[in-house]
Amino acid sequence: MANVTDLQTKYSKLAQEYSKLRAQNQVLKKAVVDEQANSSSLKEQLKQRDQSLRKQEQEMDSLSFRNQQLAKRVELLQEELAASEAKGKKGKSKGDSPLQHGLQTQSVFDEDLQKKIEENERLHIQFYEADELHRRQEAELRARLQELEKDSEQHQTVVDGLTTKYMETIERLQSDKARLEVKAQTLEREAKECRMRTEECQQQLRRCQSELNRQVKQSSSVIQEKVPFNDTKFSDYNSLNVPPHNRRHQLKARDVAGQALSFIEDLVAALLNFHSYTEQRVHIYPLDSSIEPISPLNQKFSQYLHENAAYVRPLEDSFLQLHQSITEDNVTVLETVVKLKSFADNFSSYTHFLQKILPYQLKSLEEECEANLCTPALTVKNRELQSDMKRVTSVFEKLQNYINLLALPSVRQDAMPQSSTSAVFTQLAACLHSLHDAVKEMSKHYSQKAGLEQELPTVTQKLCTTTECLLGSLGSLTSSTGKIATFFSNNLDFFTSSGYSPRGSTVALNPLQAESMLANKKKAAAYIHAIKKPRPQSVPYREALSNRRILTSSTESREGLTQQVQQSQEKIARLEQEKEHWLLEAQLGKVRLEKENQRIADLEAQLAAALGGSPNSQTAAASTLAQSHEEAETEQKAAGKETTLCTSLVGMLCTTPTVEHVGDEESREQLIKTHYMARVGELTTQLQISDSKAVHFHSECRALAKRLTIAEKSRETLTEEVRVANQNITRLQDELATTKRSYEDQLSMMSDHLCSMNETLSKQREEIDTLKLGSKGNAKKNKGR
Repeated sequence: MANVTDLQTKYSKLAQEYSKLRAQNQVLKKAVVDEQANSSSLKEQLKQRDQSLRKQEQEMDSLSFRNQQLAKRVELLQEELAASEAKGKKGKSKGDSPLQHGLQTQSVFDEDLQKKIEENERLHIQFYEADELHRRQEAELRARLQELEKDSEQHQTVVDGLTTKYMETIERLQSDKARLEVKAQTLEREAKECRMRTEECQQQLRRCQSELNRQVKQSSSVIQEKVPFNDTKFSDYNSLNVPPHNRRHQLKARDVAGQALSFIEDLVAALLNFHSYTEQRVHIYPLDSSIEPISPLNQKFSQYLHENAAYVRPLEDSFLQLHQSITEDNVTVLETVVKLKSFADNFSSYTHFLQKILPYQLKSLEEECEANLCTPALTVKNRELQSDMKRVTSVFEKLQNYINLLALPSVRQDAMPQSSTSAVFTQLAACLHSLHDAVKEMSKHYSQKAGLEQELPTVTQKLCTTTECLLGSLGSLTSSTGKIATFFSNNLDFFTSSGYSPRGSTVALNPLQAESMLANKKKAAAYIHAIKKPRPQSVPYREALSNRRILTSSTESREGLTQQVQQSQEKIARLEQEKEHWLLEAQLGKVRLEKENQRIADLEAQLAAALGGSPNSQTAAASTLAQSHEEAETEQKAAGKETTLCTSLVGMLCTTPTVEHVGDEESREQLIKTHYMARVGELTTQLQISDSKAVHFHSECRALAKRLTIAEKSRETLTEEVRVANQNITRLQDELATTKRSYEDQLSMMSDHLCSMNETLSKQREEIDTLKLGSKGNAKKNKGR
């Protein structure tokens, strides 16, 4: 049957296309006939122009002949003039009277000759101008005739192509019709066979139902008589009253929720488009916001419509969460579907949004009725739209009440019995059908209103485009509401049926029983899995003990290795400090060595000076040298025996005292301070450089982030501008084509009108000439009488 419907739809589409092409063919035929008539009229005009050209050529020939005659006459007159002049010279002695007579005749001939010459020039100029005008008109008419012949050929080719295409389409449709008739006959035969089999199956079903009813009665009587485990005091906590898990019900619920989610997505998209295009229309009609400001009421209405996504999008999101909460391992009844409450809240918020914008919608339609160009028919349609909007809002309020009632059992137990739930579902299905009818009526009235608005003289292309988009959104809204209503009616039995109910009771399932059911299901699944799964081999006790010892020892060894690593790291740090200390000691030793070398050099100089003086001084110098050596030996011995501990701000240092230990300590202290201050300065400069680099990089990153944000915004704005520019270009191209077509039509009409006017003028002139001739003839006759 689906194939038959598809073929019928295809046949209907092909028939519609055929009717459209047939209408286009008639228009093209009419255009071809008009072009042929124009070409014939142009040919007639060309013939007339040829006749006039021939007449002018004849006149030209006659004028040239006349011109030749006049030239001969002028030559004769010139000859006569010369002869008369010669005669005048011979007869000068004669009287003055013949000379005067000759001069008079010569002046007459000169004037006549001058007049003829001027008339000849004027005739030449008129002939040249007439010839040029005729040539131009002939070239224009020939070019126009060629263009019209090309257009007629193109139209003829188009007509031939469309005719062949229509014939092929007709043949294909006839073959499809014959095939469909054959298929329909076969399907009718199959339907008869299916009816017969259905009757047989129904009879078998009745027999099976009677047998099953008998078995159920027998089993119920056996259960009531033989099963002694009915706890009548605490029926809610009785394990025997926990129903079994219904996997088919869960799969069906998941499938139904998925279908409803797709329909809700279509509904949300249609509502978003409807509110958005309504906002655009408010900015365009009755006042264009780009030209003059709209009313404060429409501004507020536009502001509210701009917030529609905040109320419409949560419907899809909350229903998606509801669909995700329904799984195969859950229990799906009204008492356990908690996510239905969030969907009901979001639906209530959207209903409040519709109630909030309803007065603005009604006021906006009243403003359209109060406009200057609003016709009585448009006023009637606006009144009908007001009633439709009120009806849609009231239906949404009813839907809100029913959905809140269905979400109530998930919040409060024992809120609604099973019979009331079935009634609520039935009323909800009827309410969905009424919503579909209301939206359908609103779409019909809106389409009629759009048709009336297009007839207005001040309608713009922007308003037409917005109205078409609004009608498209209303069409999608009508189809989505119709699908939802049909879907809910088809699955009403599933919604009203109790998928889970305790044994021997008609009370609805509560959450505690659902938890018990899921726990029993998990236990049964685990038990079945444990039975099917092969058990692993057990580990012996001694092997387990040895594994434990190995694990403990490996843990202890890991902890010991960690401690050793820490100790090694501390030792390395300490050795680094000692290394720094001995580097300082080496520098101090170098300084002390330089000082000792300098002192020895001074002593050698003193000794040399003493040797160069008196013997007493030599002995004194020798004694002082020996004394100094003894003092040095004693100092070295004392240094070998004891050491001194020197402390300062820099640290602690063990040194051996010498003769100049005070100066050495001060120099060492100064060197250490200098070294560490240099190190501190280097580290400070490195830290400052690092901080400055970090600040610089941070500022660069922030600047780049800002530039990236600005670039993204500019890209979005440029994209929007390009889109708007493309739309404007398309609109302007359409307007240009329309204007060009209208101008061409007007020009053709004007040319036809001018031709007809010329014909009437020529006819009137002929009539006037005939009347004048007739009047002249009558006057002559009267005079003759």
